[in-house]
Amino acid sequence: MSTVAELRAALPREGVGFVPTMGYLHRGHLALVERARRENPFVVVSVFVNPLQFGPGEDYHRYPRDLERDRALLQEAGVDLLFAPGVEEMYPEGFATRVQVEGPLTALWEGAVRPGHFQGVATVVARLFLLVQPQRAYFGEKDYQQLLVVRRMVRDLGFPVEVVGVPTVREEDGLALSSRNVYLSPETRKKAPVLYRALLAMREVAGQGGSVAEALRAGEEALRAVPEFRRVYLAIVHPETLLPLSDWVAGARGIVAGRFPEARLIDNLEVYP
Repeated sequence: MSTVAELRAALPREGVGFVPTMGYLHRGHLALVERARRENPFVVVSVFVNPLQFGPGEDYHRYPRDLERDRALLQEAGVDLLFAPGVEEMYPEGFATRVQVEGPLTALWEGAVRPGHFQGVATVVARLFLLVQPQRAYFGEKDYQQLLVVRRMVRDLGFPVEVVGVPTVREEDGLALSSRNVYLSPETRKKAPVLYRALLAMREVAGQGGSVAEALRAGEEALRAVPEFRRVYLAIVHPETLLPLSDWVAGARGIVAGRFPEARLIDNLEVYP
């Protein structure tokens, strides 16, 4: 279904698990659906490529889309309701509201290199939560900063929604699944796991008793092995605030982002238990 009226008519009064996506689904998305299916009697998935979270010059118009393929995958996965609205349905004429989470959660890292991105994320998620009214909503840890932003918005605005983080799903060589991986050439695809290798290198140093600075140096060295990858950031951050660390804390997260010629990729991993 594609309209708000159809959605509201089909929703049960309770027991809804919700998976918001931008479509072009892969096993990472289906892991969210599987978790939602286990924990809720009724599962809703949305497919909506949200223009508000794309900046000028980003890939909104070429972002991969295949609604019929998505529909078939979701039907096979046992999803009860697919909501696939158009832009005009989500943002009717005159729509002028934006939701902004302030502070380091949105100012650093992805927020610093993609101004307005998290405002777009918060706005669309808030609108979807109001429309779907789920008891639980599922987000992948692959977009870890987004997960924290959504949790903060839910807490601050009092949405009666449990935000569930689901571990990143990876290819056998460690590459985090992403719809944007389709952009990668075969040659670049072979090199793309360098992000994961850098995170593992930092985890290994931490496990051997090394310092945060030593772990960062190990991550940098791993990235330098693939000169085609242009690092945007590599950091070890607090798992709740995302502020950079100089000493280890429980759950410290390694985060990395950068660009290959065909695509920009991000990844993260807990590097200190």
